[in-house]
Amino acid sequence: MNVASQSISTPDKDWWRGAVIYQIYPRSYQDSNGDGIGDLKGITARLPHVASLGVDAIWISPFFTSPMRDFGYDVSDYENVDSIFGTLVDFDTMIAEAHRLGIRVMIDLVISHSSDQHPWFVQSRSSKTNAKADWYVWADAKPDGTPPNNWLSIFGGSAWAWDPTRMQYYLHNFLTSQPDMNLHNPEVQDRLLDVVRFWLNRGVDGFRLDTINFYFHDTQLRDNPALAPERRNASTAPAVNPYNFQEHIYDKNRPENLAFLKRFRAVLEEFPAIAAVGEVGDSQRGLEIVGEYTSGNDKMHMCYAFEFLAPDPLTPERVEEVMEDFEAAAPDGWACWAFSNHDVMRHVSRWGGLVADHDAFAKLYASLLMTLRGSVCLYQGEELALTEADLAYQDLQDPYGIQFWPEFKGRDGCRTPMVWDSQVAQGGFSSVKPWLPVPVEHILRAVSVQQGDEASVLEHYRRFIAFRKLHPAFAKGEIEFEEQQGDALVFTREYGNEKLLCIFNMSPAEAAVTLPAGEWQALTGHGFTSNNYGDKIDIPAWGAYFARLA
Repeated sequence: MNVASQSISTPDKDWWRGAVIYQIYPRSYQDSNGDGIGDLKGITARLPHVASLGVDAIWISPFFTSPMRDFGYDVSDYENVDSIFGTLVDFDTMIAEAHRLGIRVMIDLVISHSSDQHPWFVQSRSSKTNAKADWYVWADAKPDGTPPNNWLSIFGGSAWAWDPTRMQYYLHNFLTSQPDMNLHNPEVQDRLLDVVRFWLNRGVDGFRLDTINFYFHDTQLRDNPALAPERRNASTAPAVNPYNFQEHIYDKNRPENLAFLKRFRAVLEEFPAIAAVGEVGDSQRGLEIVGEYTSGNDKMHMCYAFEFLAPDPLTPERVEEVMEDFEAAAPDGWACWAFSNHDVMRHVSRWGGLVADHDAFAKLYASLLMTLRGSVCLYQGEELALTEADLAYQDLQDPYGIQFWPEFKGRDGCRTPMVWDSQVAQGGFSSVKPWLPVPVEHILRAVSVQQGDEASVLEHYRRFIAFRKLHPAFAKGEIEFEEQQGDALVFTREYGNEKLLCIFNMSPAEAAVTLPAGEWQALTGHGFTSNNYGDKIDIPAWGAYFARLA
């Protein structure tokens, strides 16, 4: 079924520039058939909630056929829907309903690796001479039988697994059941681009590319050098993971990727108004790689690195540093910022775990995210200010957390089911026990509790997204930082004839802030209040102020 004609028509091919994108983790959004796992019909049923937020698009994490060792990020059929989530007909129905509601649909593409159950890998591992023998990354053992080099898996241990049939090692940057594809092979590239066309022909409006900087490896299989301890950080892997001990210059981040991304972009250009965002996972060169991948208007439309997904506290200085580093690394590129997603601790716990006024903190950080220069990704449940769930070991499903428990508890804490109704079992997510528990504290923050309460975090998200849309400078304008005043972050956004002032009090105490020079007219409709005294403003704890230059 070709439903491309149903894609939203728009005069703005650059709709993605400054878009607000809502991420849905399908296993945990809505269960429609009583098996405890969310599905596509469930997403379709909840699209009115998404539309009520006023977002521009949704990004759906993988729903393709998969053995679910990594919960969909191990694909065994790129052109079908896993029966857990439904059917291709369910997908077509969902995308049609999203478009009817004015929501674009972006889907997750995981093409750096597949499942070891994918027919391509099953054939590849069968011999050294079959037609797909070179579709994955194979290498002989060293003379002593050890792996070809020192590359490490981000999920722990060597990045090489032994296959007794071929009597060779294969590369896996993640689980051993997720073999890396060999994109040095043009046939592999061609087939993956066919997958891209398959989903574009079904009407998707774009893609999120998983682990985009892992696509190519060094063909000489050179060892990664050691990374000095002072240069290590936990932005892409937990501190307890020895993956952080290497500088990853040979197992990923290879220059050959640029040519492939141009091929990928050329396919997107065959269709109207398509956009793609890439995930760049690197702890040392993340922003630099984002700059490379988004330069020249012939590769990715936008990318995100892990600067705002890392555990480092978010201070005015940190915000300014990241934004200025991005501008230096990618002067003609475009970022897509997020504070939370399906792989990291929810930001209201990561940064605000000890904050007394949970709701005020959540509102401020949501507003900050949506006024930075770049596009925005919001993660499901963020609009309810859901906290990171603290799960018992026996409830864990994530192999990453099981491997590094208890120092790192994995990703299940941010993947627990969405809560819709506080008066219904399992928060309205499912009629049976779900695949991950629903925390009691989340039930108290369900949509039904916050709906219609103007003081709630949910209503603030709706209000602020509407406020953002009234002022194009927030979506597409330039950003310039003013002198920071204590815990107050001060910057301007400028687009066309509009110049906006944004002040965020990132502290639990009232802040007195002096306005920059100029005749500023306070804006309303954003939900924050402050007291003005000429060129001085008193901003409450976790408060904000917005004004327009007259």
